[in-house]
Amino acid sequence: MLPPIPSGWRNILADEIKKPYYHKLQKFVEKERQKYNIFPSAQDVFAALKFTPFIKVKVLLLGQDPYHDDGQAHGLCFSVRRGVPPPPSLINIYKELLSDLGCRIPQHGHLIHWAKQGVLMLNAVLTVRPHQAGSHRGQGWEIFTDAIIQALNARTQPVVFLLWGNYAREKTKLIDRQKHVIIQSAHPSPLSAHNGFFGSRPFSKTNVALRKFGVPEIDWQIPEK
Repeated sequence: MLPPIPSGWRNILADEIKKPYYHKLQKFVEKERQKYNIFPSAQDVFAALKFTPFIKVKVLLLGQDPYHDDGQAHGLCFSVRRGVPPPPSLINIYKELLSDLGCRIPQHGHLIHWAKQGVLMLNAVLTVRPHQAGSHRGQGWEIFTDAIIQALNARTQPVVFLLWGNYAREKTKLIDRQKHVIIQSAHPSPLSAHNGFFGSRPFSKTNVALRKFGVPEIDWQIPEK
């Protein structure tokens, strides 16, 4: 079984988890866990929702799959826990942070500091087999996470949507540009970072948008401790 929806999202997603696709998704993930060491652990599947309740979301940062190597995924897109070497995409995010805002590059990759300030760090697919990128796509997760995007889109308080890479940018069709701000660029992956991620200044642009919304900016500096 999938864990319960965190309290800050339970009412928002109450109808979604009653739908047939969600029950199929639950059964699929349950069977997969019987065969494989699925990432992230069951308790971390909804970590993004746990740390950033619906009413506190200022920014949605959308990833694709969880990291699929041992010990990396813990439910926040692009983030790894302390003690786990930052993957290449995160290293490039840190490089852009330094260039954009002058933020020091930390010695770890734990991005919970952002999540607790209102950055919903959501992957489009929330589970994956070890060492098999994309192995849980097309099983229902995308329907579920699209529902999260649509719920934020329908909210009165505007949101900044950070969409990196072609996959994330496809979600623009779910977002009302008249109400919300979309900041999009290439993906920070080493394969594409030099083709439009570096120099895109997503962090300063996000804070400019938040100021216009009349809400506090994000402190993007990841603390060492």
